[in-house]
Amino acid sequence: MARQKVEISDYERKRQENIAKTQALLRNLEMEAAEAGLAPTGKTAKSNTSANPKAKKPAPKKIKQEVVVPLRTSSRLRGIEADSDKAKRKAEEEMEGRREADKAKRQRISDTFNFGDIVVAGKGWDQSGNFLSIVGPAKPYERTFDAEDVKETTDKELKALREKMNGLQLWEGYEPNEIKLTPERIYSMGFHPTAEKPLVFAGDKLGNLGIIDCSQKVSEVKEEDDEDAESEGPSITTLKPHTRTIHTFQFSPHDSNALYSASYDSTVRKLDLAKGVAVEIYAPADKSADAPLSGIEISQNDPNMLYFSTLDGQFGMYDMRTPSEKAAGLEIFQLSEKKIGGFTLHPLHPHLVATASLDRTLKIWDLRKINGKGDWRLPALVGEHESRLSVSHAAWNTAGQVATASYDDTIKIHDFSKCADWKAGTSLTDAEMKPSVVIPHNNQTGRWVTILRAQWQLYPQDGVQRFCIGNMNRFVDIYTAKGQQLAQLGGEGITAVPAVAKFHPTQDWVAAGTASGKLCLWM
Repeated sequence: MARQKVEISDYERKRQENIAKTQALLRNLEMEAAEAGLAPTGKTAKSNTSANPKAKKPAPKKIKQEVVVPLRTSSRLRGIEADSDKAKRKAEEEMEGRREADKAKRQRISDTFNFGDIVVAGKGWDQSGNFLSIVGPAKPYERTFDAEDVKETTDKELKALREKMNGLQLWEGYEPNEIKLTPERIYSMGFHPTAEKPLVFAGDKLGNLGIIDCSQKVSEVKEEDDEDAESEGPSITTLKPHTRTIHTFQFSPHDSNALYSASYDSTVRKLDLAKGVAVEIYAPADKSADAPLSGIEISQNDPNMLYFSTLDGQFGMYDMRTPSEKAAGLEIFQLSEKKIGGFTLHPLHPHLVATASLDRTLKIWDLRKINGKGDWRLPALVGEHESRLSVSHAAWNTAGQVATASYDDTIKIHDFSKCADWKAGTSLTDAEMKPSVVIPHNNQTGRWVTILRAQWQLYPQDGVQRFCIGNMNRFVDIYTAKGQQLAQLGGEGITAVPAVAKFHPTQDWVAAGTASGKLCLWM
């Protein structure tokens, strides 16, 4: 019986046609390859067709390196016949391209380079911690001045002073990590002027003011109490007179119960410690104005004159006897195009003002002579000194010296001891403005540590001018006006950089605050 013819579907017919076309194309390619002499030899073909029971492991893929020279391209694909003039020109062009590339590698470049941009191997370049830097990066708890330096001191007076300052000890009874003076990072620190007991005040990032009496005794734990019970910390009072950072404050030289605070909320408040009230003394006339304050001082000669600086580079003088809304006693000068980080008045000659700015300058101004009109109305500029990087603060002492700390990792001391003889309108030369002492000091605080500022002891009892400043290795450094280091204060329980350091005006007490709101006190 004959088989019935099976009908093929359109899909199957199309598939077979495609297979036939592909096989025909492969046969044509093999024939062309054989004519060109590119076909595999019989031995190779045989070895390729023979079955190999063991599969070879694939070779690891090589990562192609980027080629700097021009890439070669096939002459056949570009339609160039072999041994033609066109092929010769192409080969010459490729050779010339390689020569130019090699020449470019050796070519001298006159541009200025940052080391960080030209590191090709090894560790990246760190400007603050490179091997040539005098001041290295912060190394917690590593001392740069110790008892051995004191022992090797040959000058008897200096050695006695070093021994005295190194004898200061942390407040007994409470470790620094137990004294939470403010809820947030401390920006400003100070002592009440009284010498009877250490009363410490600190302002923080959110406008809180912490107050602590450091004469208080540690509460005694009875024997029958649980031994594992945690001891209570010291008694601390926290106020909130401002809504933003308290950048600085000062006790009035005319009334020890009056504390004046300047804040980033654009206001100055007077805290009357006797009455227990905080009164707004100054604020911009426009309530919506944002003019953060960076400094404040009360004149030694006039209890009614308030001086302040702003983050916008302005310096203000305000007579507190006039109503703030009238602003009749207010005069503002644009002393800098950039932020004024801090200023001070000369303690004995308050008409002399020292300002430190983000524009890298220390400037001395004389308020006795004010010239100009409108925005150009300014006090007389006595002189200025430019640092390599921004200057954080400028502090006068009673001897007529100005200490600055700047981001070029130096503390500079400028000697203006003859300033009492300056007449109104005096102008100093660049040479007269140069610092008499330059002290290497790591001032790279970064984002989370308050900027380091050199702060003088206002009235040292032994007459030796000295200042304190925070140390990034978690110490507080003390120096003389000659740049001689007297001490490096430290101790157990200091878990952060005591960045905001301040002397008591007359006593050898040093208080310092950290970014976690903790207090370190040496007495």
